[in-house]
Amino acid sequence: MLQEERILRIRSLLAKFKRLTIERIAQDMDVSRETARRDVLQLEAQGELRRVHGGVVQKGPEPEPPASERARVNQTEKRAIAKAALKLLQPGQTVFLDAGSTTTVLAEELASLSGLTVITNGLAAALKLGAADDARAPRNTILLLGGRIDANVQATYGDDTVGEIHRHQADIALLSPVGISRQHGATSFEHHEAAVARAMAQQARRVIILADYSKIGHSSRVSYVKTTDIDTIVTDARARALPGFSALQRAGARLVVA
Repeated sequence: MLQEERILRIRSLLAKFKRLTIERIAQDMDVSRETARRDVLQLEAQGELRRVHGGVVQKGPEPEPPASERARVNQTEKRAIAKAALKLLQPGQTVFLDAGSTTTVLAEELASLSGLTVITNGLAAALKLGAADDARAPRNTILLLGGRIDANVQATYGDDTVGEIHRHQADIALLSPVGISRQHGATSFEHHEAAVARAMAQQARRVIILADYSKIGHSSRVSYVKTTDIDTIVTDARARALPGFSALQRAGARLVVA
């Protein structure tokens, strides 16, 4: 991983979790502690973080990175997770899809299936599904939820969006959180994003969480579904070594490793 990519990843992690250890940074990017420290020193010199005992903290309140930046992180893992999630779906089902970066990757994979009704607040996800159908006879029904537009997340949100969700009953809600932990369940950074995901979980018979290893064992600001209400967590192989993975297993969560 190039330093530019590592710097971007540290920024993304800090935006989500506010405080990180050097060990956590090194493990996440599969680099040495010395490399992680050099990257931290650079970000500190740029005024983006502050070193504290055992790690670093974010300087000042920062929003979650834009969707375009999040989409660049852990692309291989997200693609593997999307392909694994695809195997959990069947033609004829109605599914909710939120606007997470992993669910947007899943939208590309869904184009290989037919007979689905996909209800999403994700602009990018809807466009990817629509573009696939434009290239041939429509295979899936795609419904884009109305509401206010969040350009940062590339999604609709607000009371209108949540109200529309409650008019549907879905077989599965496919959700991509900022963090997933035994204690706090699935969490999001923004309240309005959590409200959409919470409504989708409530209106679905099953909840499937898509989370790469960087999200396992961590939590963000707003919880939207408890661990006990999650049917399946799909993650990647790097998650197996994390304490958060074992904690979720002990809590009885069904984990599918891509």
